[in-house]
Parts: sequence; C-alpha cells; structure tokens
Amino acid sequence: MNSTARALYQQATAYYRQGRPLLAIASYRRLLSIAPGFADGWYDLGYLLKQQGQHQLALEAYQQALNHGVRDPQEVHLNRAVIYADHLRQDDQAEGELRAALQLRPDYRPAQLNLGNLHEERGDRDAAVASYRSMLGTSSGSSDLDELQLEALARLSQLQAPNSAEDADLQRLRHVAESATPSDPQIHANLWFALARGYDRLTLYDDAFAAYARANSLAARVGAAYSAAGTTASIQSIMDQYGAAASAATAASDGLQPLFICGMFRSGSTLIEQVLGGHKQTAAGGELDHFPRLAKRLEAAGGQVNDAQLESWSTEYLQHLRRVAGTDRPLRYVSDKRPDNFLLLGLIKRIFPAAKIIHTVRNPLDNGFALYMQHLDQRVAPHSSDLAAIGHFYGQYRRLMRHWEGCFGEDIHRFDYDQFVRDPQPALESLYAFLQLSPDPDALDFHQRQSTVKTASYWQVRQPLYTQASGRWRRYERHLAPLRDALLEAGVDDLEG
Repeated sequence: MNSTARALYQQATAYYRQGRPLLAIASYRRLLSIAPGFADGWYDLGYLLKQQGQHQLALEAYQQALNHGVRDPQEVHLNRAVIYADHLRQDDQAEGELRAALQLRPDYRPAQLNLGNLHEERGDRDAAVASYRSMLGTSSGSSDLDELQLEALARLSQLQAPNSAEDADLQRLRHVAESATPSDPQIHANLWFALARGYDRLTLYDDAFAAYARANSLAARVGAAYSAAGTTASIQSIMDQYGAAASAATAASDGLQPLFICGMFRSGSTLIEQVLGGHKQTAAGGELDHFPRLAKRLEAAGGQVNDAQLESWSTEYLQHLRRVAGTDRPLRYVSDKRPDNFLLLGLIKRIFPAAKIIHTVRNPLDNGFALYMQHLDQRVAPHSSDLAAIGHFYGQYRRLMRHWEGCFGEDIHRFDYDQFVRDPQPALESLYAFLQLSPDPDALDFHQRQSTVKTASYWQVRQPLYTQASGRWRRYERHLAPLRDALLEAGVDDLEG
C-alpha cells in the first residue's frame, strides 16, 4: 500500500470512529480505487454499507473481499448470509452462504447457530433441532459449553416440550441456567426464558414466573434503563411535531402500495401479516428496519427535508419492497410489519400520504405479560423487562395512537387480536373492506404456507388459529399487580375484556 492509500485508510478509519459513516464510505471508495486488492478495505466498506442499509452494495463489497483473499472468509460468508436472510428475504442464498462458511470451517459456531435459526424461521423443526444438537455434541454440563453452545441449548429447549417437571432435559436446562456464567447476560437471559417456557407448558406458573423474572433481570443489563419521564416527553414531542400535514410526495409507481402493520410488540402483528400474505394481491415484507433508519437520517439532518427528498425516499422504499416481496406477480400491497412504526406514523404519512395502516391491539394485560415473556432487544424496547415500565409505556402508546387516529383516522384500521381468534370471519370481512381487497377463501390456512417468519412468533403462526393466548394473564394474575397498577395509573382501564 502506497502512502496515498495509507493516508486514505487512516482517514476512513478516523471518520468511522467519529461516527461519520458516509465520509468513511467515501474515503474507502477512493482508497479501493487505487488499491483494489486491499481485502480488508473491501470488508470494512461492506460493513459500513450494511449499516447504512445499502444491502446490495454491501454484498458486492463483501464479495470483493472474498475475491481478494480476505482473512477469515467464513466470517464474510456469515455477514452475507445475515444480509440475505434478514434484509433481502432471500433464504436460499442465505443458506448457501452459511454452508460455504461451514465448508471452510465445519466447527464455526456462528454459522451453525444461524443455520439452526434459519431452519426455525422456515418452520423446519427437525432440521433446527439437528443443527442445535450438532453444536452441543456430547457436552452434558455447563462448564464445557461455550457461549454459542449455551445459546443453542436455550433454543433447543424451546423446540422440545418437557414431559414433566422431572424431565431430564428440563433438569439439565435448570442446572445450566443456575451454574453458567457467560460474559454476555443476554445469553444467560435466554437460558432462563427457555426454562420459564418449559414450566409454562407444564402449567407450573409460579415456577415459570420466577424464571421469567430472573430472565428479565438479566435482559435489562443491556441498553439504557427505561425512563418514564423521557418516554412521556418523547411522545409529546412526536405529537407536537406531526399532525395531519400534507406532503407533495407521491407513490407514483405501477400501483404497488406499502401496508404498515404496527402497534405494541406481541399484539398479533405477525399473525395478521401471515393471514394477509396468502392473498393473491399482497406479499409479506416482514419486520423492516427501513423507517427507523430513515428517522435517524432525518434527525441527523435537523428534521429538515424538502419535497424532492421525500419523493426520493418514497421511490427508494418502494424499490426495497419489490425486492423483499420476491415475486413478479402484480401486487397491490407489500406489508411492513415493524410494530414500533407506530412511533413514526407522522413521517410515514409525509412520505406516503395515502398509506394504509393496520393497528393491531389485544387485551392490555395479555399484551403486557406477553412482552415480559419474550426476550426483546432492550435498545428497542427498554420497557419490556419490567412490568411497571410496560404498563407506563402502554399508556403512552395509547396516547399517541389516539393522536394519530385524530390525524389519519380514515387510513387506520384497528384489528383486535382477541376478537379475531374468537370469531375470525367478521374481522376478516372488515379488514378486506378497509383494504379494498376481495375476500381470500384460504385466509385461515396461513399455518400451512411455506413461508419464512422472522419474528418471535414464528412457531405460533405454524399452528391453526387458537384462542389459548387470550386470557393467559389470568394464569399469572397473582404476580401481575405491578403491571395492572401501572396500566390503571396510565388511564388504561379496559383490563378484563
């Protein structure tokens, strides 16, 4: 590497450390134009492009790193697999990358774990079990398991329901959860979440709740603590900033429209996306990070954006939807099922003034406890590991949704999970009328479809419609006083419905 290339490399590294990724990308591009054989430069560029959501360009940069003999090529294949699976919804390509990594290093644990997870998302339970078992080998305790093997044990335990409290696998999981000391508290939390679900399946609800409490105390160690005052102020700021403002942006295209499914996490959004995904005029896009990333770009620009930029973002997003839809058939809607997009409906309606929004709701106590039962990213949902915080956040969510309904009411459809599972046909008729779609006679066969589901509900939606999740809170009622009290304090009083 000559002196000019070395200076550009130092400049690119400095920009990255300063949190200026676009300047870092530009420096890497100049560097690689004069030193195209610099494999590490291509790797770094791929990483930055992925961070910016430029997924196809990131794949190309990673491929250049492979072409030029990058160190640890199995890691590059893993990174490419994540892009294909999580962002482009191209699962065959993702599996090919993971198998390429394992061909280079058969014991490469990150690829083994990701392959098991991909099998789960595709609904192939047997293949997932085999992947996780291959990671564990003959290990029997916790002292001889590394952190990724502990994660595999947690996932395997959730795929195989225990027969009794004396079940050998359940006892092993309990022993490992109590004795393991992984450096990552999130892996430790997953062991306790898995144990809690095992007890829940056995109707040992007191034991299950104790395990959930332990799991959430570990999960809360990552990310900032929940701030009730900060959340209240943030919601007020959103309401002050966004109303029913008009926009010059249009969705001028071949007729494809985005369909936003949002609400609280664990409120039934995955279920309704799967139901709609079988309609001949729709496709499921999954949980996309596009709008949260756009919101960060807008914040970095001081909130200032012109109509030309809005138009560009509209075009960019529609192109992304076509890619993730993965079909050439004419479509009317591709869904974006990111629940916390309810925070961004003002921005969404600036870019897509005619956008349709499905707001998923369920009983507040069920919804709140479902959050507590699930290991959510604390950086995204810091309220989810504390029952009182969940109750406070739920009240603020309700407050913001009332604001959006006042602004965009005709474009927001309230979809009640509990009503749907009790009596699906009226709920479906209302939904199809809202979307101006013809009824789908096979809508309730969603569990039979060969589709990939990339949310925490991927096993629930592999089953026929069931009502057991409605009213689950009653089994844990004696433990839920903090949630109930916080909901009532927030003005949420429809708790028994």
